[in-house]
Amino acid sequence: MKRQIVAFHLDPENDCVADMDCGHGQHVRHNPPFENRAWTTSEEGRKSKLGVMLNCVRCEELELPQNLIPYKKTAVFDADSVPTALTLSHSTKAGVWAKIHLLEGGLSYSIAQPLGKTFVLDSAHAGIVIPEVAHSVQPVPLSVFTSSFTTKGRRSHACVLPSTGCLTFFQTLTSIVRIGLFVA
Repeated sequence: MKRQIVAFHLDPENDCVADMDCGHGQHVRHNPPFENRAWTTSEEGRKSKLGVMLNCVRCEELELPQNLIPYKKTAVFDADSVPTALTLSHSTKAGVWAKIHLLEGGLSYSIAQPLGKTFVLDSAHAGIVIPEVAHSVQPVPLSVFTSSFTTKGRRSHACVLPSTGCLTFFQTLTSIVRIGLFVA
């Protein structure tokens, strides 16, 4: 899955690591003849690669980045109370990861392309939501779940929904916040 390089840092062994917009880091070593990346050896060379897309295997493996800060948690939903917008295709904003926690029952969790995967979640298997990747959930009877949101920094809204579902979702979210079911 392609992710954009937003910065670089050196690891403890002084090897160059590309920091990607998803929150993961990936080594980009200059190790001729195996890896010819002379650009990693200078500040100017690294700056020239900012914005370049790099394949992130950790996103493909649904691996949460390290050092994420939890900042929001939804109310507990069941098959009857889940907002319709969550059953439609939606995504989190850039840099926002989420984890779907099943408390009871099961939940079908579908991730759109480029991953194109569907999982049946249960209390032993949480769903990992990748930033900016469309997904949806379909609760089954007797399912009870919640979601928690994390990021490297605070965001104002965790989800971006298609225009057909935005108003309904944000009206629902506003109602949830107003009655105190959304924990910051």
